[in-house]
Amino acid sequence: MILAMNGSTGTAMPQSIAPMLATAGELPTDDDNWAFEFKWDGIRAVSYVENGEIRFVSRNDNDLTGGFGELQAPAGFLGFGPAVLDGEIVAFDDTGVPSFQLLQPRIHGPAASAVQRRAAAYLVFDVVFLHGTLLLDEPYSQRRLLLEQIGVEDIEGWAVAPSFPGPGVDVFGASIDQGLEGLVAKRLDSRYTPGRRSPAWIKVKHVKTQEVVLGGWTRGGGNRSGTIGALLLGIPGHDGLEYVGKVGSGFDFKELAMLGRRFAGLVADRSPFSTLLSTAEARSATWVRPELVAEVTFTGWTNGGRLRHPVWRGLRLDKSPADVTLE
Repeated sequence: MILAMNGSTGTAMPQSIAPMLATAGELPTDDDNWAFEFKWDGIRAVSYVENGEIRFVSRNDNDLTGGFGELQAPAGFLGFGPAVLDGEIVAFDDTGVPSFQLLQPRIHGPAASAVQRRAAAYLVFDVVFLHGTLLLDEPYSQRRLLLEQIGVEDIEGWAVAPSFPGPGVDVFGASIDQGLEGLVAKRLDSRYTPGRRSPAWIKVKHVKTQEVVLGGWTRGGGNRSGTIGALLLGIPGHDGLEYVGKVGSGFDFKELAMLGRRFAGLVADRSPFSTLLSTAEARSATWVRPELVAEVTFTGWTNGGRLRHPVWRGLRLDKSPADVTLE
């Protein structure tokens, strides 16, 4: 039996809801007030289920539907709807660990071969609209109970992402054991606040990652002669795009060629950074308009505000520069 909820009933299904965002922080100590979910290494996607059809929309409002046909249900198969659900599209490697890198060929268009296009799964962790009821003001605990009754697992490739009562330290340890990035702690009484970064959802990571805006590149040498050597990275700050260093490892030649094609139409005459680069970096730089977002791993920060040992993870075409914040 579907739970009765107290949301706004008789409402037309919204066609665009920005996902609620988590704030980076530490594990809560009052475990009884929180639930704990694994942090998935994929693409955040809000799904819209209506009239037997499914539409996936990214965090920056791009339509992802065409790129993930295997997550569509057969015509007339859906046992629920209209509904708006929140979740993560992930691809699992051969050991069962989600890998954002495996999604890269899916993001960059149809040119990827069938071998490269690893099958994806959709892990659902929230429901914000169902059967004419907008559920934004319902507490997380009630929305989760409702989600677990809908039957999303009837769609091939879909699953309800697990949620645990804690202790949070045990869930965090399990995330490390399973090769995951960390967890997201969610207050049981938290309402769903679209598009806002809320302290009621806290992401706790043991792998340091940072989203960055690409502001240019420097020329390569040796076996990278004539192509990209390193990418120049920035994070939006009070005075504009602040330079935080460069990344020159983690890509293969295929990815460098792809980046070169994407940069071709973005070349600019001047630096997009509000902070000055060294003379050597500026002399060899090709500037680009700061429109592309990427993700890197790193080991820490220098006293000068630069990323230590950054390694490339991939473009984040599901996000826009305005989404990038200092982790």
